[in-house]
Amino acid sequence: MIGRWLPVAAYMAAIYYGAALPDVPGPAGGIPDTVIHLGGYAVLALLTLRATSGGRWSGVTRRALVAAFVIAMIHGLTVEWEQMYVPSRYAEWRDVRNNAAGAIAALAAAWAWGRMKGTARPD
Repeated sequence: MIGRWLPVAAYMAAIYYGAALPDVPGPAGGIPDTVIHLGGYAVLALLTLRATSGGRWSGVTRRALVAAFVIAMIHGLTVEWEQMYVPSRYAEWRDVRNNAAGAIAALAAAWAWGRMKGTARPD
């Protein structure tokens, strides 16, 4: 169980660390902030889904998908809250929306993949 949740915790900690930096360098390679949020929370949602589904495709249920989404969104909201107190950083609802969009897209793709493989359960 620790092996499934450790990557989630490490990834979340890395996001918190980056969000706490007052001087953030420009996006790597000119990647827009929106794409960074979409991709970052897509990865977080998939890592969390791996943990909530017990590390098995057969464990990808609606409950595991919803849990992964809720955990990712709570994290995203707390990151934005954290940024309200960091000099030169801003909390933005647009970032929360982009985080949600990235998480939904990744979880929908994982669910569809599981359905195609015949391993995702509807419950």
